[in-house]
Amino acid sequence: MTRVKSAKLLLDGYGSYLGMEKGCFTVKDKQGNVERYPMFEKEIGEVVLKSGNTVSTGALASLGFWNIDVLVLTQKGRPVAMLKNLEDDSHVETRICQYEALKNGKAFYIAKQFLIGKIEGQNRLLNKYGLKTVPSASQRINSFNESDLVMLRRRLNHFEGKVSQHYFKHVFQLFPESIRPSNRKGFKAYDGLNNVFNLAYKLLFWKCYRALTKCHLEPYLGFLHCIQPTRASLVCDFVELYRYLVDDFLIDYCQKLSSRDFVAKTETFNDKKGKRIYLNDGLTRDLTRKLHEFFKRNVNIRRIKRGEKQEIETLINEEAMLLGKYLRDERKEWIPRIVSF
Repeated sequence: MTRVKSAKLLLDGYGSYLGMEKGCFTVKDKQGNVERYPMFEKEIGEVVLKSGNTVSTGALASLGFWNIDVLVLTQKGRPVAMLKNLEDDSHVETRICQYEALKNGKAFYIAKQFLIGKIEGQNRLLNKYGLKTVPSASQRINSFNESDLVMLRRRLNHFEGKVSQHYFKHVFQLFPESIRPSNRKGFKAYDGLNNVFNLAYKLLFWKCYRALTKCHLEPYLGFLHCIQPTRASLVCDFVELYRYLVDDFLIDYCQKLSSRDFVAKTETFNDKKGKRIYLNDGLTRDLTRKLHEFFKRNVNIRRIKRGEKQEIETLINEEAMLLGKYLRDERKEWIPRIVSF
């Protein structure tokens, strides 16, 4: 019988403690208030720990034994680590098929599907707000007929870059002018709104990473993104399919924000000091909580087994499973399902 996991433990208050006591997970805050979660009455689906909290080794052992998702965040809310059950990598067939896809031609098809899905999602968000979409993107992408995967990736990434410039040029106009950046900046962004995007995308990255590893896929062997040391390229591929949903969440969340809600922090990068702008600590905690709630929202995509709707998190998990089935030749095609607004 499948275990139904319903509860999520989010320890984002400084000084909280997670422990085990008589078959219960216990959460104690710094005022001494204790909440108990009996393991076999109200089952735990995910635990999120933030720097500044403590956890007992007994609780960690139980979380690992029951294969409960555990995410570790920095004080700024950035995911940095996860707890992994040793049996997660015990099924190798899917990973073998994933490697073989680089030689049997499936990699070309999958890379195109990732980009087609990303642009389709972006177009649906642009259409929701009455903004100009990118027409005929799928036909253009399918017309790319390079026989070398490296060359195909270069062409896809060049096309993706142009589409993204168009997309963010319009999407950023939906944010308050006082916090609106001139362009999208990822790694080491200095302005506040881009760092809000980066934080939200990091949580999305975690959801995709966990979904892929649960389906026994190799997170570091991607198709649209090239294979590089330290880059989980398949996770980066998967993230592209759901960024537009996070973007839509942020459009709504940021409407009441102003420059007063951000703080400047001096940081050193490559031996150079500079000030980077972040959402203040209180709002960062609020944003993190609401992002976790966001992944539990229902979307109008039918579940594989039953139900007309499913949570965003479930959709990500199902899509990873369907990709694995395609790689193992259990499905003739893999076309990512895109949410309509």
